Formats: sequence, C-alpha cells, structure tokens
Amino acid sequence: MKKLLGGARRRAALVGGAVAVLVAAGVGTWATDTWPFNGKDSYCWGAWKEDSGPGFLSREALDEDNASRTSKETAPTPRQPRGRCTVALHSERYSSDGDKVVERTEVTVTYGPAPEDAARRMEWIGGYLGDRAMPLPDGLPGATDGGHALLVLPKGCDTHDGRPTAVTLDSTAESVYSDSTMPGDAGLGGSPSVARLLVAVANHAMEKAGCAPAKPLAAVSPMPTLPEEEESFFTRACRIRGLEFGKEAARDLEYQVGAVTRDLQSCSVRTERGEGRYFDALMVAQPRLSALFDGATGSKAPARGWRGTGVFADGYKVVRADCAGRPFTVLMLAPSLHETTPYFATFANAVARRLGCAPVAPGGSDR
Repeated sequence: MKKLLGGARRRAALVGGAVAVLVAAGVGTWATDTWPFNGKDSYCWGAWKEDSGPGFLSREALDEDNASRTSKETAPTPRQPRGRCTVALHSERYSSDGDKVVERTEVTVTYGPAPEDAARRMEWIGGYLGDRAMPLPDGLPGATDGGHALLVLPKGCDTHDGRPTAVTLDSTAESVYSDSTMPGDAGLGGSPSVARLLVAVANHAMEKAGCAPAKPLAAVSPMPTLPEEEESFFTRACRIRGLEFGKEAARDLEYQVGAVTRDLQSCSVRTERGEGRYFDALMVAQPRLSALFDGATGSKAPARGWRGTGVFADGYKVVRADCAGRPFTVLMLAPSLHETTPYFATFANAVARRLGCAPVAPGGSDR
C-alpha cells in the first residue's frame, strides 16, 4: 500500500514538474513574442501572419485612430473546392481643416476554377495576364501587376469538367473624403511580395482542398520587370509594325507594353489617359496558362484565312493554333464599337513571327 502511494506521489510530482516546465516555456515564448503565445493573428487559412512583411499585415497599419483589421474566409475542401478570403483595413481620421477621412483597404483571395461562361472567362484571363502584368518567377504559371495576381494550380486540382483551378488575388485601397474618393496604396509590397503571398496562400488552399503536390510551390527568384512604362505620344503601338495610329487618333490614347516572353506577350491601348479600353491584346503559350482557354476557342477557324480554331464575338476575339508543337493562343478584348480585327491580325502575326511560327491570320508572311 505504501509502495502504491509512493508511486502515485512520484507520478504526481513528475506531472506537476512537467506542467511547470511547459508553463515556464509558454511564458518565455509569450515574452519573446514567438509561437505559440505570440498574440499575432493569421489570415487566409493560416498562409499569412501578422507582421510578416507586407504593410497591410503590419501592426503599424493599426496605428491610425479607430483603425481595425478584419478578416473573413471560407476554406476550400475536397467536396467543395472553392474558397475565398478577405483581409480588410479600416481607419478614420480628420484632416487639418476638420474634414473626416475614411481609409479603406481590402485584399481578396479566391480559390476556384476558371469561369465557365466563355465571355466571362476571356475578361477574367485578360484582367490578370494582360496590361502591366508580368510572369511569376520560377516558371510558375501565372502573373501579377503588383495589385492583382493569378496562379494556375497543378492539374491534380482541375475540376471534373477539366477546367483548371486557380488562385487569384485582388486589392483595392481608397481614401474617402466628404466630396471625393482618391485611390491609394494597398500596402502589398510590390510584385515580388505579391508573388510570395500568392504562392503561400495557394499551398495552404491546395492542402485544404486535398490536391497539394508532393513538393510545395515556391517563388524565390527575382520578378521580371516591365520592359517600359506607358507611352502617350506615339503613332505605332507597342513597337509592333501594323499597329499604326494617325497623330489625331493617337492624341487621346496611350499604350503599355507588357510581358514579351516566349510564354506571354501583351499590349494594351487605352483611351482618356488610361481610363477607357481601346483594346487589350494578349498571347499565351505557357501550357498551364493555355489550359485556361480549353473549351472556349471553338472547333473551327473563326473566319476565312485564319489558322487554327477561334471565336469572334462582340467583346472579344480569340484564336488557338499550333506553334512549334506548343499551344499558341491570342486574345483581344475590346468594346464592340471598335473595329479590332485588323489590329488583332497584326498582333497575332507579329507574335507568331517573333516566336518563329507560321502566320495565324490572313495577310501574314513566313518571312
């Protein structure tokens, strides 16, 4: 009996000592601001941590009067492979003249397949891959312009109907005054930071959805940069022969040369100093990015003389053809009031020529 009681006392003492050690360790980690008692929040399925780098996640972002950071998220699952996460900042202050100013920032991540409707899908693709977007580093199938980003996930995450699944990131920031609203900086830290944010959240989302690859995705190499800034005094857009505008027509236009690589090329022409679309032209040859167009380019040539298959709709024109054994897809988005076919043919053939492919549009030359 005494032996039993003695053993119980020894076990109790060992347990008590272990608890004391754990509590002491816990106090130590809390005091040094490290896991598990660091008091820092996590966002987007645990992918992002407070004070992990970008300004919108920093504690300094909450230094403004009445500042708050909130989040809302729905995680994807194997049965429901769609998810959404939003991190929002809100603060209020008063200007020197007593005017109330409300600052709002919102960063939204979406996990899910490319849109099913073809017209919506073309706008969706162009919105993330065109204009000022540059390819993600390390061969990742995606792009970012520093405020928006898209990453196409491995084939194991495709939907049952074959559409690729992607993770997208969108951000907005504004200062609201009593008589006006001004755009602001969302505090994402630039394109390299956005690439890392996107990859981190993609890895966590794929784990939740049950389709994570054996090796997590990573973005460690430098981001490519835009070859040049927008140009507002020109007659030839994006340095492409045939995208010609007279001086009068070009007076209220500007263009932006985007990516110019083997996998991606874009050219955007805007009206009213960048506020209205004249046309957005895009070439995609990277295989996983090209898969975004699957099922949306028709089964025959869009018009006489065109090579491959395509669709000419009111708001977009898309053509897919072979280019040295790789899928080659060209897309142009434009309001229907503009006659874009000549520009589209010129862009398509210019890119095909640069890549060493046969002409795609009528009137082209192999030379």
